[in-house]
Amino acid sequence: MKKLLLFSLLSFTLVLSCSKDDDEDCNCGVITDDQINSNGDYTLSIENDCSNNVETFVFSYDIWLNNFVGDEFCVTNVDSW
Repeated sequence: MKKLLLFSLLSFTLVLSCSKDDDEDCNCGVITDDQINSNGDYTLSIENDCSNNVETFVFSYDIWLNNFVGDEFCVTNVDSW
């Protein structure tokens, strides 16, 4: 009985940890476009891996310069789009 309880607890923990990882992946996607907009902002358009929605974000010059169309990119501090 103790082994069954331990196995159930470990299985439940594994399921919860996998769910958290899935949520984090929903902030990632493939860069589809890079532009400098009319305000001089450096932007990357990213197609979300989970929803396939494309969203455009403003980044610093260094981030913009070092990431290319076709690269996988994760956006922090935003909800899934």
